[in-house]
This record gives sequence, structure tokens and C-alpha cells, in this order.
Amino acid sequence: MLSPAVLALGATALCASGCVWYLPAVVDLRAGADRPASRRLAAAACLTAWATVALCAPLLLAAVPWTALGAVVLTGAAAALLLAALARVRRGHERRATDRAWAALRLRPPAAQASRPSRVFLRWFIPGYAVAAGAVFLLVGGAVVR
Repeated sequence: MLSPAVLALGATALCASGCVWYLPAVVDLRAGADRPASRRLAAAACLTAWATVALCAPLLLAAVPWTALGAVVLTGAAAALLLAALARVRRGHERRATDRAWAALRLRPPAAQASRPSRVFLRWFIPGYAVAAGAVFLLVGGAVVR
């Protein structure tokens, strides 16, 4: 079984490398009303997820029980997923309001973008991440059960 210190080091390295996601999210939140509400909600979801990962490192070093660590991770993940779902719903409302505004002007809205590279990346990343997380859970969980 891996030492909690090694797992804490891994969580710290992961957080350091994740700055490409959470620094733009901080900028979106600091911009305030200059950004749409859906974008601010998505930024809050991103920061909640990364804060959960960052919180794991000191908890691992403090040698808290695995159940407590799992509760923290599940709570953080649930909060991040809730914020992301709210952001998606809000983005739909904003998109419909924009469509109504264009219709009131009797103009066609600008052409929708093709598949963005970030969406293509996420379509490959999320299933891979889920498989990796499941493998780690089985390896660590199997070592704990023994």
C-alpha cells in the first residue's frame, strides 16, 4: 500500500499542474458581472473541485481515517457537480434569451461554433480519468482489505 505521504505528494503535484484550469476560473470569478452567470458558476465548480483535491494533501499528512477522507472527497465532488449542473442550466437560459433577442431583431443569430477542442479533450479525458480512478480505488481498496 502507498504511504499517505506519497499520496499527499501526488495530490500536491496534481494541484500544481492543474493551474491551467483553476487560474482562469479565478479570473472569471474576479471579473464579477463582466462575465455571464453561467460562466461564474462553472468557475466556482472548477475551483470547488480543485480545492477538494488540494484539501486531500494536508488530510493525508494528518493521517485522518480513510472514511473521513472519503467523506471530504465525496462532499467536494457533490458540490462541484451541483455547481456544474447549475451552470449548465443557467447557460441554457442565457442561450434561449439570446435567441429571443435575435428573433426580436428579426436577424439570424451568428453561426454556432463547431466542436471546440476543449470539449473533444473532455470527451476523451473524463472516461480515461474514471477508469484510472477506478483502478486506483481497486488497488488501494484491495490493499486496505487485506
